[in-house]
Amino acid sequence: MSIPISTLGTPRIGPRRELKTALEAFWAGKQDETALLSTAAQLRASNWARQSLLGVTHIPSNDFSLYDQVLDMSATAGVIPRHYGWEGGPVPLSTYFAMARGSQGRNDRGHDDRDHAGCSHGGHGGGVPALEMTKWFDTNYHYMVPEFRRGQAFELASAKPIDEFREAAALGFHTHPVLIGPVTYLLLGKSKDTDLDPLALLPGLLPVYAEILRRLAAEGADWVQFDEPCLVLDLDERTRKALRHAYDVLTGAVSDLKIMIATYFGGLGDNLDLALGLPSAGLHLDLVRAPAQLRQAVERAPADKVLSLGVIDGRNVWRSDLTALLDRIEPAVAALRPNRVVLAPSCSLLHVPYDIEAESAFDPELRSWLAFAVQKIGELKTLSTALVDGRRAVADELAQSDAAAAARRISARIHDTGVAARMAELTPAMGERQHPYPLRRRAQEWLGLPPFPTTTIGSFPQTGAVRKARADHAKGLIGDADYYDFLREETRQAIAWQEKIGLDVLVHGEFERNDMVQYFGEQLAGYAFTRHGWVQSYGSRCVRPPIIYGDVSRPRAMTVEWARFAQSLTKRPVKGMLTGPVTMLQWSFVRDDLEREQVCRQIALALRDEVGDLERAGIRIIQIDEPAIREGLPLRHAEKEAYLAWAVACFRLAASGVDDATQIHTHMCYSEFNDIIHAIGGLDADVISIETARSRMELLDAFRAYRYPNEIGPGVYDIHSPRCPTVAEMRDLLARAQERIAGDQLWVNPDCGLKTRGWDEVRPALVNMVAAARILREEIAPARVATSA
Repeated sequence: MSIPISTLGTPRIGPRRELKTALEAFWAGKQDETALLSTAAQLRASNWARQSLLGVTHIPSNDFSLYDQVLDMSATAGVIPRHYGWEGGPVPLSTYFAMARGSQGRNDRGHDDRDHAGCSHGGHGGGVPALEMTKWFDTNYHYMVPEFRRGQAFELASAKPIDEFREAAALGFHTHPVLIGPVTYLLLGKSKDTDLDPLALLPGLLPVYAEILRRLAAEGADWVQFDEPCLVLDLDERTRKALRHAYDVLTGAVSDLKIMIATYFGGLGDNLDLALGLPSAGLHLDLVRAPAQLRQAVERAPADKVLSLGVIDGRNVWRSDLTALLDRIEPAVAALRPNRVVLAPSCSLLHVPYDIEAESAFDPELRSWLAFAVQKIGELKTLSTALVDGRRAVADELAQSDAAAAARRISARIHDTGVAARMAELTPAMGERQHPYPLRRRAQEWLGLPPFPTTTIGSFPQTGAVRKARADHAKGLIGDADYYDFLREETRQAIAWQEKIGLDVLVHGEFERNDMVQYFGEQLAGYAFTRHGWVQSYGSRCVRPPIIYGDVSRPRAMTVEWARFAQSLTKRPVKGMLTGPVTMLQWSFVRDDLEREQVCRQIALALRDEVGDLERAGIRIIQIDEPAIREGLPLRHAEKEAYLAWAVACFRLAASGVDDATQIHTHMCYSEFNDIIHAIGGLDADVISIETARSRMELLDAFRAYRYPNEIGPGVYDIHSPRCPTVAEMRDLLARAQERIAGDQLWVNPDCGLKTRGWDEVRPALVNMVAAARILREEIAPARVATSA
């Protein structure tokens, strides 16, 4: 008897980002819906075939998405806000993508008709905004937040789970459909009706899930995976009752269909008995984040429940020590018997790249330490064989794993005595500014900024010309001199245009940068980079997370020359732009042989050196972006304070070595701030900018309740949508901001960087933003002066 292997889910963007290419061609009107759906079908077929070939027995279906699996569930259940114009029936792609990206206006092919709708400088925005977007638990994946309303109706508006099961069956693959569990789905959503409890909607939602199960059973499905990662959170009794009720209903809906409840991103803790007691045939455990729960689960599991053991890390890229894993899980498998065990990664393999074999030019030693999705499935196959046929049956594979683990432990590339010496010399004073913020604010008056100062978050559009020049330079087709001349000209034009439209604090545009983490990581010791290690962040947005394999240090200045050049072109202040230590950590695949806190402090020391060099070069506004600080927050309340303490300390270590007259900014995006607002205050940045456009300034409520003392720039331009907001829209958002934050604290800026947008969208939107700020100054500043007098 073999032990079954599951993947829970796999990467869906394609080994060469085929989904990204198809989506962006569709949105640009360069290919039609049929072509897009054909590409999607090819990627699904390849995923199923790849897993089957590698020995996966529990192959998932419905883990593929054109944009996001939570958005898919909203479309499936008919959770579509009224302003998208849906009136029932199948959800068209135009509506689906409007929810994902917003729309300026749509033509009859269903894609954004930007050329016709356009962005006028002061005219009509039209279209609809996108749904709010935020991080998927503590990952760097984003999901589209379901939006519920009082009296919310549910209906089976999309047969996607059934269609993709049927599609796989036609190709010869018997799959296990994957659905987001009903309780997790409701908890992920929000309501414009502040008194509406999303869990109160559960009775209306469950019939949709039950209908899906009945139709899957009729098609021949025998297992369905329900993802309920909410089970690793702190749960109140109301949520516990909702889970019990949901699975009582669903298991009763179809008696011959088995349900696997998948939990991940942490241990079940005090929810273990609840999860084991739910009437499901199986339960998946994350044994990477919480290895200690295995023994308790084996002891307490009902005699007929299958346990899916998530023993391979689904969120990091390090090769497993298979011998150590076998030593750990063999007793559990013996106690359970093979017919009650499934082997799996800790979570869906969505979060890792496809295949390390694509990295033919990668450093051979580092490569031997890594495992991407294909290799992780191979590790599961090796474990399965060893557990059934004995270790001798996979002696070669185990020997290779042992050799890689041993070589990594003793490699001289990992440890730097210079970094160790600096870490030993750290003192609390290194994390303190010279004086408190009120004194610093007076010291910064020399900047001469007007009320409601305008700025951007940092990057400007990475046009085709910019990307081509970078690629040609990397290939050696153009030399250093020509490439840097090109970049200087792009920077000159950006500075001149910002001055022309009247921005108060300028940026150099970051045309030399590929990615906000990669650019810095490539210049730091201890980092390595792949060429094809792409993972999905949201929709067509893909990133190549760097790999932190050893001690981190800064051999030389990274940004000073470009910042100095940009500042030489203008008398207005130009911001120096850095990515913060926590984000550098969170958006990387981090070494697993050192505590994350210590890795982050190493990065902070490197950035502290860069901040000091920027100040000495005459850059007196320095932005240290920390968009990932919220996503690193542990999922359990008891662990949060310890994380926030070291995360704040690392930011302050990077930022605090400057004079009072130097203004430190930071930026955060797509976060709920209520539970970390004291930590944001603890950062003690002079100015913070945050994403608030999609939430229509609701996120500022946390800052109002906390009485945030420093300055803040709430975003008024949603840069993740092709829509161009009007002056009136931005003015309205600023008015909402003033209801929550004092006017003399407010800055005016977009939600985030602008690299993914086109100049045809950015130019009119920023012109509108500057105009909105000017109107505000005319309306508010005289009254403030009169009040002061």
